[in-house]
Amino acid sequence: MVANLDTLTHSSNGHALIELRDVVKTYETGAGGVTVIEKISLRVQPGEFVGVVGPSGSGKSTLLNMITGIDRPTEGQVLVGGEAVHEMSENQLARWRGRHVGVIFQFFQLLPTLTVLENVVLPMDFCNVYHRKERKGRAMHLLEQVGIAEQAHKLPSALSGGQQQRAAIARALANDPALVVGDEPTGNLDTGTADEVFRLFRRLVEQERKTLVVVTHDRELSGRMGRVLHLLDGRIHLDQDNGKRTWTRQELGGDGRGEIRNTQHGIRSPHPVSPGLCPL
Repeated sequence: MVANLDTLTHSSNGHALIELRDVVKTYETGAGGVTVIEKISLRVQPGEFVGVVGPSGSGKSTLLNMITGIDRPTEGQVLVGGEAVHEMSENQLARWRGRHVGVIFQFFQLLPTLTVLENVVLPMDFCNVYHRKERKGRAMHLLEQVGIAEQAHKLPSALSGGQQQRAAIARALANDPALVVGDEPTGNLDTGTADEVFRLFRRLVEQERKTLVVVTHDRELSGRMGRVLHLLDGRIHLDQDNGKRTWTRQELGGDGRGEIRNTQHGIRSPHPVSPGLCPL
């Protein structure tokens, strides 16, 4: 039985929406094991806007993959909404992710032969969410929210990069997920368009009460997020609360392995994840 994450989105009882416990990820290569996540423990509360930054190879995308169930930890536990993601079968993961997690990619991953409207409807069709007669109306409402309703009946190739990313955001929101994650969602956009997309993200947190976890290389944008995780060599080197305080590696126990808690509770995917990974 998959938990309903939406019940936690509005909770104020201190339960974490995301919890990682001593997570390790090691990939086996011909030269031996390569550890890209080194015993990370982490708690993210409902309604937080969390940025993940760090140099290439520091484990940012792998951390997202652990949270979304795209990849599995070698050791440790991953809980989202109290559900043990690391213990789910592939079918359970697909159903859970399709209903409860919105994923936004750097290169949009819109299906080129479908119109923008059809791309947004697709997750609802695959996961059988909302009545069939309601789906196009909901998709149009989402496109209106992100400011591209007039592009609804065009193919993605007719849209600018910024418009395609807005469409991808609308698609990620189609099934009303409590958790939205982005892997460099502004990395392929110019500065002005990236700022517009960022403002959409802020609105999702502040008005829609979504929880966002976003990998970015844009230090200026990350500085405007509520909390920023700085990764280095597969560990959380710094957990920065932009509203309250900052934790250093020494405060976490010297090696970045200790459990990290944020006191402010308010306010590469290796393979493209189809929004339709939702067996019925």
